[in-house]
Amino acid sequence: MIIDKILNNRSTAFSFEVSPPIKGNSLDSLFSTIDRLREFDPKYVNITTHRSELVYKNTDNGLFQAATLRRRPGTVAIAAAIKHKYNIDVVPHILCSGFSREETEYVLIDLNFLDIHDLLVLRGDKAPQDKRFTPVKDGYSHATELQEQINKFNEGIFCDGSSISDKPVVPFSYGVAGYPEKHEEALNFDIDLKYLKQKVDNGASYVVTQMFFDNRKYFDFVDKCRAVGINVPIIPGIKPVKRLAQLPVLAKTFRVDIPSDFVVELDKCKTEAEQEQCGVEWCSMQVKDLIAHNVPSIHFYAINASNSVAAVAKNCY
Repeated sequence: MIIDKILNNRSTAFSFEVSPPIKGNSLDSLFSTIDRLREFDPKYVNITTHRSELVYKNTDNGLFQAATLRRRPGTVAIAAAIKHKYNIDVVPHILCSGFSREETEYVLIDLNFLDIHDLLVLRGDKAPQDKRFTPVKDGYSHATELQEQINKFNEGIFCDGSSISDKPVVPFSYGVAGYPEKHEEALNFDIDLKYLKQKVDNGASYVVTQMFFDNRKYFDFVDKCRAVGINVPIIPGIKPVKRLAQLPVLAKTFRVDIPSDFVVELDKCKTEAEQEQCGVEWCSMQVKDLIAHNVPSIHFYAINASNSVAAVAKNCY
């Protein structure tokens, strides 16, 4: 399992995240990313999952009709394709957002058939049209509820309470998300840690953090986790910045602070190529510091940044 590879690795492990291609596109770009990064011996590849979105389509009478569309389908199939082509362990995301418990059960069945037994369990984001997170019919509001379904499946019980004839030989193992700068919906840091500990107590084997750009945020977060009894590996999530224009988007979308020193250095750059190199240098500084502190693994958010991730990995691994 992934947790075993993380714990048994003699040095800081390397992993990264990819996203399924937009509906109708090929896997060429995704495979190019893996080809570029597999030289660094990734212990696993995460594959994101995306909920359906509400869209409005033109009709013949000139009006708009609401419809749902999943722009990036295929997480399970892509996980299988990566495992088959590269013999690399894969970790598909499992979401509350946009999925019913029955749909989740079918995903678990398919993954069990494919001999894929590692997951990252997340609540996921709210739908763009919703003011607050709202589960779909027969869905879940919290990752802890999703954990309960996975735990029951591991025990040989379907979500309707009936027994699985052939109980999975290998139970699912999973990680959960952590937020060094607090989840945006948490009222305060203590409550955020309370819910994270609940997820760990429910069976999460490790925690992967939201991206951060100041390592002190991560180290303080780990100390706070240990103080409340969260003792599983806490894997830092890292993303190299490519453009100065990304910073406001990242700060708003992921609720992260951007260090002033980093902003000043990026602002000195004359070209986009210089900005990308500055992002690589800042990220490399973060990664070298994390490795020096013996973190068990570093997880790279490689979407739209695979060249930068490769450059950072060459500097640090």
